[in-house]
Amino acid sequence: MLRRSEPIAGLTPPRPYVAAAVAAALIAALVATIPFARVTITGSEVILPAYAAAVFVLEVITAALLFSLYSVQRGPALLVLASGYLTAALMIPGWILTFPGLFSSLGIEADVQATATIAALRRITFALFIFSYALAPFGASAGRSPGVTATWTVICIFAAAAAVMWLIARQQMSLPTFMRDARNVTALWSIVPAAAMAIYVTSMAILIRRRRAALDIWVCLVVFSLVIELTLLSYISSGVRLSVGWWGGRVYGLAAAGTVLLVLLADTTAVYARLARSVAAEQRARQNRLTAMEALSASIAHEINQPLASIITNADAGLRWLTRAEPRIDKVDASLRAIVSEGHRANKIVLGIRTMFMKGAQERALVDLPKVITDVTRSAAEEANLAGVSISVLLDPQTPAVIGNSVQLRQVIRNLVENAIDAMKTISDRQRELSIETRRLADGEVEITVRDTGTGLEPGMEERVFEPFFSSKPGGMGMGLMFCRAVVEAHGGRLWTSANVPRGAIFHVSLPAAEMNSRD
Repeated sequence: MLRRSEPIAGLTPPRPYVAAAVAAALIAALVATIPFARVTITGSEVILPAYAAAVFVLEVITAALLFSLYSVQRGPALLVLASGYLTAALMIPGWILTFPGLFSSLGIEADVQATATIAALRRITFALFIFSYALAPFGASAGRSPGVTATWTVICIFAAAAAVMWLIARQQMSLPTFMRDARNVTALWSIVPAAAMAIYVTSMAILIRRRRAALDIWVCLVVFSLVIELTLLSYISSGVRLSVGWWGGRVYGLAAAGTVLLVLLADTTAVYARLARSVAAEQRARQNRLTAMEALSASIAHEINQPLASIITNADAGLRWLTRAEPRIDKVDASLRAIVSEGHRANKIVLGIRTMFMKGAQERALVDLPKVITDVTRSAAEEANLAGVSISVLLDPQTPAVIGNSVQLRQVIRNLVENAIDAMKTISDRQRELSIETRRLADGEVEITVRDTGTGLEPGMEERVFEPFFSSKPGGMGMGLMFCRAVVEAHGGRLWTSANVPRGAIFHVSLPAAEMNSRD
């Protein structure tokens, strides 16, 4: 047994102040109706068909939604409550058709006791269903399919309601004398509201004590409305039909019929809204994953393409040295060694990219930046010579070491150097100069600058060049600089660009020195 209200099937319990406000509003309306309760409203019976149709529709839809919830939750309590609403709804047509004088013009005349008998059966039956709901378990029940159970329940309710209505209409059963005339009740009628109210109060006490689910609170509000309805109909208005009190009770009945429906519809809408938001979030997450995979694939292809191109170049050079009239074995040996070196570099690039995207799996150690820069410029020397680019390196002897992944940092500098060389290949009106410098900043960081005299960057492109899939080079993949920034930021540094006056571009890399990390 649960001791607190828990949501079920998407239902949310009303906040205490909401339940209190609804109860207060019902009581206030009751107090306002009392002074006029026995005043008869002449001619108001024409509204009855509309009232009956509204109650019928509300209760049928409520029953349908509760049966749907039962098919999902399989809770016997939901099946009982749905059966109660359906049974009450199926008695409405018989009640309105037998109402005294309402359809006389259509030739429909019924015993004056028929309407009261149907009303009595409706009230007692629904009260018993509420009592059964309060006692029934909410947990899922084993057994046959809930769809089959719900279908047979509906069939049995339709059959029973049809049989009862037929018996009452044909007067094949002795009808109790509830009405003295078409408007006033007998003393026998007082048993009906008293019995119904006793059942309602008992049910409400059980529901408040058990509070198994959020639906219990809403059913308590329904029962409270029905108790006020019976008070107005049978006691304050003395059971006089078409009086202000009688109509006030009907309004309470209409409110009771629509309460659970409104709650079900509101919570169903909320569930669908949450579902729509979840689906949209999942689609965004899926798209982000696809974009990340595309970026990773493009990054790997971009980084691997450089050593592969070098391998092909060295292999072609080796073949040319072998096919000469006098083969140069020393040159062939150098080409093969370069191929082996580039193969190892490609392997390290793959490992570096893998570790970059694996949290907590990065190998960090002291990295000697001057040595890394020297290795990069040495490997890029041949490409620079072919492009007519002169490389100058100015390394601060006081450059401190940094903590990081040497493979990744080497690849960052290699990317920046190769981008600078590519930017100067089409230059013919000035010297093609590439300079790399290191210096220690006042705050303890180390800055590396890669300066070229190439085409430079257009205004406003300083940040766009770091976006994925954006490239200013024909045939470029647009992943190199994005990869570089990701690596630098993963090392706690920054990567940005500025103009090289008068022509060209400068790429700046700042990294925290090793002693800074040790102090942190």
